[in-house]
Amino acid sequence: MPQTAEYEIVRRFDAPRELVWAAWTEPERFSRWFGPVSLTAPLGRITLDTRPGGVWRATLVGEEGFEMTLDGTYREVAAPERLVFTTGDPDSPGDGPASVVTIGLTEASGGTEMRFHQYGVNTDQEHAEQARAGWSEFFDRLAEYVRSAHTAR
Repeated sequence: MPQTAEYEIVRRFDAPRELVWAAWTEPERFSRWFGPVSLTAPLGRITLDTRPGGVWRATLVGEEGFEMTLDGTYREVAAPERLVFTTGDPDSPGDGPASVVTIGLTEASGGTEMRFHQYGVNTDQEHAEQARAGWSEFFDRLAEYVRSAHTAR
């Protein structure tokens, strides 16, 4: 029986919901925040086919030729409030970890509240905690990006 784990991260951003949505769905914005601080997500290495059944893929690049590709499929796309996508293939994960991510965006007193929920297959609690820490770092970068993009208007 594969192990499963899940968690939720709730973050508030000082930016309009449409801008936070765009940061998740437009490659040129996504490349500005996706990944840990030590890696970059070059625009030419990102695919975001944001429609149900469409594929997303981002290759993170680091020093000395390090590369890591993350990908999956969009399950639900309801702009600008709900995005559901997989990482890997949770319906047929093989031996590797896979998950379903659900993002909900709601307007909250001049900003946006994001509820990020991840349900992992072949994922133990330790792996889930590492994933949560990783996404939290990504979301620090997302907060910085949407704040600067919003104030630049």
